[in-house]
Amino acid sequence: MYSLDPHIHSCYSPDSLTKIEDIIAKSIDLKLDIIAISDHNTVDGSKVAVELTKNRDDILVIPSIEISSEKGHILGFGCEEKIEEGLPAQETIDKIRDQGGIAIIPHPYCYYRHGLLHKINYKTLDFDAIEVKNARFIIGYCNNKAKNISEYDNIPGLGSSDAHYVEFIGDCYTNIDCEMDIDSVLKAIKKGKVEVHGKGTSNIELSKYLFHKHIH
Repeated sequence: MYSLDPHIHSCYSPDSLTKIEDIIAKSIDLKLDIIAISDHNTVDGSKVAVELTKNRDDILVIPSIEISSEKGHILGFGCEEKIEEGLPAQETIDKIRDQGGIAIIPHPYCYYRHGLLHKINYKTLDFDAIEVKNARFIIGYCNNKAKNISEYDNIPGLGSSDAHYVEFIGDCYTNIDCEMDIDSVLKAIKKGKVEVHGKGTSNIELSKYLFHKHIH
């Protein structure tokens, strides 16, 4: 089993200040085996991370992007090219698959963070996996609702930090039964060979980050 954090933001996202080099160093320090830089509507940070780690054997970076579809966010996990914003959700999912990626629904029921399934019935969409433990929820309602449908409909569930600051990386993560290559990771997720772990990001620490971001 390897450890995976599939949803990390870098300074290539408008709401993060974290440098790619710092993400990689922190992830290695935490002994995370696999990560993805899933920035908002860009693959630029992901490409940098892939390039910086291409000759390393202690960490694997999966190409990724967090896309703002018409009704909410979708992770294009395994995507190397940008996908247009504002498309209908299923069309966005189809474009992810056209690149050989898989569609993961992040923070699906969070209305204030563009949770897709807050606006669309999940039964009307054909996606591959869903976040059931996003570290940025402390109370747990949104996570629990996602976990319930994951279990009820046998949809692979993932844990992720959704870290916008380096200290939050790995707060939630996924153990995955795969080989250390991109294709194996994608297949393992689709087959549900995953276990969710971790804790919620501290509201106190999150407040410190938001204050620091604001004054800079």
